[in-house]
Amino acid sequence: MSSVPTDLFPHPIVQAPMAGGVSVPRLAAAVSEAGGLGFLAAGYKTADGMYEEIKQLRGLTGRPFGVNLFLPQPETADPAAVGVYAHQLAGEASWYGTELGDPDGGRDDGYDAKLAVLLDNPVPVVSFHFGVPAREVLDALRRVGTFTLVTATTAEEAQAVERAGADAVIAQGVEAGGHQGTHRDVPETDGSGVGLLSLVAQVRESVGIPVIAAGGIMRGSQIAAVLAAGAAAAQLGTAFLATHESGAHALHKQALTHPLYVRTELTRAFSGRPARGLVNRFLREHGPYAPAAYPDVHHLTAPLRKAAAKAGDAQGLALWAGQGHRMARELPAGQLVEVLAAELASARTALSAGGAR
Repeated sequence: MSSVPTDLFPHPIVQAPMAGGVSVPRLAAAVSEAGGLGFLAAGYKTADGMYEEIKQLRGLTGRPFGVNLFLPQPETADPAAVGVYAHQLAGEASWYGTELGDPDGGRDDGYDAKLAVLLDNPVPVVSFHFGVPAREVLDALRRVGTFTLVTATTAEEAQAVERAGADAVIAQGVEAGGHQGTHRDVPETDGSGVGLLSLVAQVRESVGIPVIAAGGIMRGSQIAAVLAAGAAAAQLGTAFLATHESGAHALHKQALTHPLYVRTELTRAFSGRPARGLVNRFLREHGPYAPAAYPDVHHLTAPLRKAAAKAGDAQGLALWAGQGHRMARELPAGQLVEVLAAELASARTALSAGGAR
């Protein structure tokens, strides 16, 4: 089995691309400079906006980094269901003094334009979320020297990733914060999912390409566990959310360890797709009624989330977080990479010592 090229990032630590302004250039640069793999999130940005961030990042580091793209989404949403949800959210709009967004705000996230930029100005790594890109896309990126990753949440999805020709698969366990990268969004995905260690083992036995493990990882000992299960590296999102360089809203960072937020849930409340976040008022009140309609609901609630942030109201924010959120450490991102690497080395030494007995 081939492995993720270690010359890209000496430590098997990948900073997850977190859309919505979290994975900013300074965060990705700090992670890459420390020996991990930093990532930019192109989701919800224009192609020009993505390119500007790539230029900023290249000005901050000469180390390899990645860029994440969202796949265009099919038109599967029921307009009537979206309309009912909009009616339910009318009170939120009135409360925050804003209008609801246009649910028909676009489905492709500027995918083709972003691909054109990445083919004309290649980056070391490109990853994909919400589906599998066409083989021609993956082949084109490989020809310009780009290493490709695609998220999968089941062994079957991982096999589809391998058939398409990706260089590696990101096995995302149900513990992961933010959006689940399921290839098809159906109502049945609301609460089900495979835990990370089980998923890594299943995927490892199902495909021959390298596996990167993602989902609730917050400590070096957990990285050691997924590596022992067959992963080539670990991807961490929530762990980097609280770092100094993260672009997350201050309220979001504080909520990770605040005693008011004791658990997470998968919800469609903010975007119409299953995503794991801290349970707050908005999630409790609207999660049970949100339709399977992405990105319609994302566009619909965008002004509400913006208004809640402006008002300093964490109860109206999408507080994406993995199940290990209370283990978040408020450190500089580079220092966090160093701490994780030291914890990983310690855990490996302990495992080796135990095996030698």
